[in-house]
Amino acid sequence: MTFRERYLAGQADFEEIFDLTDEWNFSDETCTLREYLGLTAKEEDVWISESDEALEELMEQEKHRKILFTDLDDTLLNSEKEISKENRRAIEEMLAQGHIAVISTGRALPSAIRQARRLGLTGENCYIICFNGGQIYDTANQKLIYSKELPLEYIRPIFDEAYRFGVNVQTYNDTHVLSERDNPSLQYYCEIQKLPCQIVEDVTQALEHGPAKILALDYENPDQIPAFREYLAPKLNGKLDLFLSHPALLEIVPPGVNKGNAVRFLCNYLGIPLEKSVAAGDAENDLTMIQAAHIGAAMCNGVEKVKSQADYITQADNNHDGVAEIIRKFILEKR
Repeated sequence: MTFRERYLAGQADFEEIFDLTDEWNFSDETCTLREYLGLTAKEEDVWISESDEALEELMEQEKHRKILFTDLDDTLLNSEKEISKENRRAIEEMLAQGHIAVISTGRALPSAIRQARRLGLTGENCYIICFNGGQIYDTANQKLIYSKELPLEYIRPIFDEAYRFGVNVQTYNDTHVLSERDNPSLQYYCEIQKLPCQIVEDVTQALEHGPAKILALDYENPDQIPAFREYLAPKLNGKLDLFLSHPALLEIVPPGVNKGNAVRFLCNYLGIPLEKSVAAGDAENDLTMIQAAHIGAAMCNGVEKVKSQADYITQADNNHDGVAEIIRKFILEKR
């Protein structure tokens, strides 16, 4: 373990940093001092530009910092797609204490950003995981810090298989939902997501680069969607990953893209031990996130598959401040 890891775990005193600095100075190590100590770029900057005391103060704050990953629909948001006063108050309290809030959703980035602004979850210590882990967005700096795309050569075959099976299918560019056929499920989806849609003759010609995901959907006949997954999976032969984000929505994403891997990436990127992470979710696409976080909390209104793997199941559902219950139990410091 590095000095930073041991310090954040409470296993090292700050004074040890000076002995290790001397040790590095007289060693044959080829790594930088920051790498040797395990410090983040921000910590190194504070140490160089300010003082030893400023670094110690920053690291002491970080020792108590936690990170919350929360799904939106049927988790943070109620059935009316609104956030309750109590959920909002709990999030404001955790941000005021210096903790980190991460929206983790299957939604497209433009929709997720719109939700984050509406919820007040933008700026410092606020991040977005969207497309079920296909992209991670830093709201303070307004930039992607992670992105993985579907290879373009898979798009046409999957669309054709969806048409053969009889389900609706769509994908995304940077601003729009793209579909080759207008249908009620597409219109309902775009209304919920507050996203513009574009009907094109050939999605492969409309895409400038690989999309983050393909979505098969059928709100009118949701039983068709898990059946389509069973039909499609053998044809993909493990080249892409499939999972449900809703009974009527099948996510088709690059291999390894899921909310759980996004949790690990962002914790590592921010230098936050996984032991400081808490996740809240309700649906199958939240399962890897629930498993990856130190505390995986399932909403009591969630699916059994998620609840069976959770460390904690809320007493309150998404319509009765379930996320606030999680925040107060596992995030907020008792003062």
